[in-house]
Amino acid sequence: MADGKVNLDKYIEKLYKGEILLEIEINTICKLALEILNKEKNVVAVQTPITICGDIHGQFSDLLELFKIGGYLPETSYLFLGDYVDRGFKSVETISLLLCYKIRYPTRLFLTRGNHECRKVTQVYGFYDECIKKYGSFEVWKKITQVFDALPLTAMIDNKVSIY
Repeated sequence: MADGKVNLDKYIEKLYKGEILLEIEINTICKLALEILNKEKNVVAVQTPITICGDIHGQFSDLLELFKIGGYLPETSYLFLGDYVDRGFKSVETISLLLCYKIRYPTRLFLTRGNHECRKVTQVYGFYDECIKKYGSFEVWKKITQVFDALPLTAMIDNKVSIY
């Protein structure tokens, strides 16, 4: 953070190069994401056209491929249905990139909570351990799970279709 401004482009570039963000950078994006998510309702209203995606489960290369095929933000809008972490080996990178994009394009990328966005599940299926391995403590896990608590529960598309 320089002069009070966050360089999201730098963070996104690091992630695309396969680098993890520093703990201070994660803390920053979590703080900014919380500010945005705390203003959203538990049922987020989205409009078509929108690309709906789910169950990334830490498969960072699949997320990058999804953007490559589906279109990059802000030209394409996305609704992600949760399960961003666990199982894959790059859950930290996956949620970091999604949070960076949520901050950059808050009305073009929507994140809802899946069953893996809770403390208990992430402690069983790998996200907690990944955070310990990559950062040497549980602090990054703690910050990200605080963001999970603020995620909307579901989405209403064009005021017609409810997704859970």
